[in-house]
Amino acid sequence: MDAFTLVVVSALASIVMAASMALMYRAAPRHVCLRDWAIAGLLFACNNVLAAVAFKVQLPYFVVPGIGNALYVAAHFGVLAGLRRHLGLAPGWRVMAVLAPLVLVLHAVPALQASVAYRLFVFTPLIAAVNLGVGLSLRGRIRRDEWPAYAPLVVMECVFMLQQSMRTIYLVASEDRTLTFMGSQFLQTSGSLFLLLFMAVTPMSCALIVAHRQGQDLRRASLTDALTGWLNRRALQGTADAAFDRCRRDGSSMFFITFDIDHFKSINDRYGHAVGDAAIRHVTERAGDVLPGHDALFRIGGEEFAVLLAGQRLHDVCAIAERLREQIAAAPMRTEQLVVPMTVSVGVAACGRADPDWEAVLRRADEALYRAKTHGRNRVDVCNREMAASVGA
Repeated sequence: MDAFTLVVVSALASIVMAASMALMYRAAPRHVCLRDWAIAGLLFACNNVLAAVAFKVQLPYFVVPGIGNALYVAAHFGVLAGLRRHLGLAPGWRVMAVLAPLVLVLHAVPALQASVAYRLFVFTPLIAAVNLGVGLSLRGRIRRDEWPAYAPLVVMECVFMLQQSMRTIYLVASEDRTLTFMGSQFLQTSGSLFLLLFMAVTPMSCALIVAHRQGQDLRRASLTDALTGWLNRRALQGTADAAFDRCRRDGSSMFFITFDIDHFKSINDRYGHAVGDAAIRHVTERAGDVLPGHDALFRIGGEEFAVLLAGQRLHDVCAIAERLREQIAAAPMRTEQLVVPMTVSVGVAACGRADPDWEAVLRRADEALYRAKTHGRNRVDVCNREMAASVGA
C-alpha cells in the first residue's frame, strides 16, 4: 500500500471515528466525553485530508506541516480530553487552545522548516506526553475490576507512544536523517500504518468505556432507591450475605439498626404524598449526617430503613442509634409553608452464633423496633441486650 493510499484510508477511518462518536453522543448526550472524542476524530480527519490534498496539490510550506501538526497534536489531546471529562476532571481544551497556536508558530523556526527529522524531535515528546496522560489520568481513579474496560485504550496509547519514540530514537542514532514530508520511506509508512491502527482501535475502546459506565449506572439504578439514594432491598441481599459469611468465617460482629418514621401515615394523610416523600428524604438526609462512611444504608419499606454495621461493639452501635434518633428529633422538616416535627423509633440486633442467616438478625431488629413503638416511640430498643453485648465485646 503506497503512502497516498494509507493517508486516504486513515482519513476515512478518522471520519468513521468522528461520525460514530457523534452518533453515540446524540443517542446518549449526558456522556459529553463522546463529543470530545468526536472532535478528536474530526481533527484527525482534517489532518489526513490535508495530507492527501498535499500529495496532489502544491501548497504553501506553512499550510501543510504547520497546520497539519497543530491538528495532529490537538486530535491526540482530544482523546485525552474525553477521558478526563469521563472521569469527572476538567478536559483541558483551554490548554490546547494555547498549545495548538504555539505548535503552528514553532514551524517558523528555520531548523524546523528545513528538516522533518527536527520536527519529529520537537513534537514527538509532546505527543508522547499526551499519550502518557491517558494512563496517568486513570491512576487512582478507577477500581482494579474496572481496568478491563479501559485497558484497550491505554494499551493503544502506549503502543502508539512507543512506536513514535522508537522512530525518533532511530533518527537520532541514524547517520541518514534525510526525510521528506511526503516521502514513502519506511519511517513515514510505518507511522501511517500505526495511525491507521490507532484510528481503528480508539473508537472501539472509547465505546467500550462508555458502555461500561452505562452498565455501572444501570446496575446502580437497579440497586438504589430512587427517592432517597439509599440502597434498596435487592442490594441488601448481596451486602448482607457477604457480611454474614464474613461474620461466620472470622468471628467478627454484625449488627442491624432498623428505624422508621413515627406516625408517618398521619403525615401522609394530613399533608399529602408529596410532603410524605419529602419527609422520607428529610429523614434519610439527617440519618446520613450521623452515618458518614457507612455505605450499607437501605430503604427496606415505605418508611422503614436499615443500617448494617460490621466489626463494631454494642456500645458504639447503640450510641450511633441514639445519635440518629436525636438528630431527627432535633431537626423538624421545614418547607415554605410547613414545619413538620418528626421522630423515629429504632431497633438494634446483633448476629448471634445460633442465627442461621442474616434475615434472622434483621427480624430481631424489627422486633426491637416495634417494641420501641409500643413503649412510646422516639426511642431505641435493643433485642436481647445481654446476648448482643457478648457478641460485640
